[in-house]
Amino acid sequence: MNDEARSSGSLDLARDDRGPSWRDRGSSYGYQRPAGDRWTRPRTYAALDLGTNNCRLLVARPAGDAFRVIDAFSRIIRLGEGISASGSISEAAIVRAVEALAVCRDKMANRGVTRARLITTEACRAARNGAEFLSRIAEDVGLELEVIGRAEEAELAATGCTPLIDRGVEGVILFDIGGGSSELVQLGRALPARRGPPLPDIQAWVSIPVGVVTLAERYGGHRVTRETYEAMIAEVAVHVDGFVAEHGCPPLDRVHMLGTSGTVTTIAGVHLDLKRYDRRRVDGCWMTDIEVTGVIERLLSSSYEDRVANGCIGSDRADLVLAGCAILDAMRRALPCRRLRVADRGLREGMLVKMMREDGVWGRAGQVREFASPAP
Repeated sequence: MNDEARSSGSLDLARDDRGPSWRDRGSSYGYQRPAGDRWTRPRTYAALDLGTNNCRLLVARPAGDAFRVIDAFSRIIRLGEGISASGSISEAAIVRAVEALAVCRDKMANRGVTRARLITTEACRAARNGAEFLSRIAEDVGLELEVIGRAEEAELAATGCTPLIDRGVEGVILFDIGGGSSELVQLGRALPARRGPPLPDIQAWVSIPVGVVTLAERYGGHRVTRETYEAMIAEVAVHVDGFVAEHGCPPLDRVHMLGTSGTVTTIAGVHLDLKRYDRRRVDGCWMTDIEVTGVIERLLSSSYEDRVANGCIGSDRADLVLAGCAILDAMRRALPCRRLRVADRGLREGMLVKMMREDGVWGRAGQVREFASPAP
């Protein structure tokens, strides 16, 4: 499945598909306009997340206590392909990134973006040629990417997903399964905000240096036996079990899991028997522990060709989805919650919310509760 066909997430599902009436060539990505600018059009924000597997963009404008997405882009580029073996981002991956980022650049220009944040994560943190890659993107595409740390990655995911926390629970176990790393976060009840989305109460977190790309490259993703699958779980469990041993297990009858990643949205799409992925059906949907297990068993029993033929998986994800399921199963075994809520949102939505808060869109900026970094 072409990942560009997937709808992108937001706090407001309303979409404006009309093209721009004019182009603002003076906008500088990553910076606000000067205070004296007399521009009268609405403030337009962009959030770009160049991950180990995907390149994703959201363009949005404030709307009430949320925001309205006016443009989006998502493409699987596998930036981190081969890094675990070679230590470097390959030339082929750089070419794919340049092509995808050029599309994002043009979309931001067409939409008259006034403030943007453009981040990259684990692939650039791990690659020895990460700095050279950033320079290449700046020269070839004209975009300045920012490499964020693991703590901020966890915070942005929490900020983007907090609106989906069930108000009747005491907390949430949030996970974000990425291409090169995976984040696991314990959240308390969402903190109310006078205006705008609720604020995350981050109580503990860990960044696991394993993602779907790295795990699939180590164990293979085309033919995955039960033994191979259990070996993948065991590798991830070392990190998850250490997190639980350090921070304890919350009362599982009073919390639920909240998952954001291509893995969990794919699981939801398969569970719903969607012929084609539909973000409106997936974002915010609930699954029981038994239902999650049922989907994973179906995927484990399927062939690579069967996974390719599934409209919610396709050729781009068929060799990665079981690695993602193994990461999720390691988390579920250590933290066996009865309910899981699926989020088709995350880092980009978190960036948009933070930028809008900083700009006073919803009044005085709220604060995320301080949380300590784990020991290196």
